[in-house]
Amino acid sequence: MKKDIKNRTDIKLLVDTFYDKVKTDKLIGHFFTEVVQINWERHLPAMYNFWDNILFFTGKYKGNPMDLHQHLSKIKSIDKKHFNRWNKLFTATIDDLFEGEKATLLKNKAISIAGIIQKNIFIQ
Repeated sequence: MKKDIKNRTDIKLLVDTFYDKVKTDKLIGHFFTEVVQINWERHLPAMYNFWDNILFFTGKYKGNPMDLHQHLSKIKSIDKKHFNRWNKLFTATIDDLFEGEKATLLKNKAISIAGIIQKNIFIQ
């Protein structure tokens, strides 16, 4: 039996494992490696803070994911298939590593956040 997500160490494992998949993904990887050329030393800690805050209300995340994704969509077109792939990889990574109440909550939050971002990008 897998354990549930309990702390920041678990969040780091999730985020690192997820982005290892993203970097090589044929559909969305190029957004991170070519379009934006993510600075991983800055991006990963920001994502640890983001998901840690989403799940444990730490208040450590300082940023605006909506603005970042709207800016990205102006550089390179993003559509539903990209968000669907992101959701599939993220939820599959959670399922590979964890199970339990927090794991389920995080999957639902991720899907909800992606939906809100999509709605705001596609409305403009």
